[in-house]
Amino acid sequence: MDVLETALDEVLDRALGVLSRRPLVALTGAGLSTDSGIPDYRGPGSPRRTPMTYQDFLSGEPAQRRYWARSYLGWARMAHAEPNAGHRALAELERVGALHGLITQNVDGLHSAAGSRAVIDLHGRIADVVCLGCGRRSSRDELQRRLHALNPGFVDARGAAVEAAPDGDAELATTDGFRLARCAGCGGVVKPDVVFFGENDPRTRVARAYAMVDAAGALLVAGSSLTVMSGLRFVRHAHKHGTPVVIVNRGTTRGDALAEVLVDAGCSEVLPTIAAAAG
Repeated sequence: MDVLETALDEVLDRALGVLSRRPLVALTGAGLSTDSGIPDYRGPGSPRRTPMTYQDFLSGEPAQRRYWARSYLGWARMAHAEPNAGHRALAELERVGALHGLITQNVDGLHSAAGSRAVIDLHGRIADVVCLGCGRRSSRDELQRRLHALNPGFVDARGAAVEAAPDGDAELATTDGFRLARCAGCGGVVKPDVVFFGENDPRTRVARAYAMVDAAGALLVAGSSLTVMSGLRFVRHAHKHGTPVVIVNRGTTRGDALAEVLVDAGCSEVLPTIAAAAG
């Protein structure tokens, strides 16, 4: 065993000491899903990306065309992603009664696919679509079929080697000629039922998340850099009320100073160890 392995084992022992015999709540981010093939925005080595904002999306058809053309290509990877060892470990922690709730900043639905039930999808689910006009909700699979019918040959014309981007997006130089699908009910503009950058999380969802943190004996952060306030606020809240925080993440986070233990390692590596200790 080398020095790095010894150091990781010592940090893990400290983390287990904080988490054991306490009702846990987890807060997860994009770093948890990278081992499922879904890129993240801010992990070590991630290229700089500029996601579309809510205001951009509302600006008109050119922006909406850019979004849906890229998402049309990127959806295949997101739709076929499967839970990894980190997702399964959190589901196991819930199954044995150690984890009482989970707040995720991810929109991929992989926690539910892994078997977690007490999940708050803070930013929504990319598998759902909502009309901005009438509020009609539908499945992304349905929309994908409609986009396929409207844009025959679009994928083939751009090649199979399109680079995937976070949240079911894809890198695409041009979206000329892409045809948009409108709401099947009212003909309005449709968007994924997720919270875009620049858009606020639903208040009721945020209130449920705060209540979940209030009931926790410890907060386990997994795979989040906590760069944006949507996640950091729960860490600050826990710390303010004396609830210990353990962070498992590759690289530094904005909440490091508030954590009792920092585990600088991958979620797929660390979370199964935590689940095994709880079982």
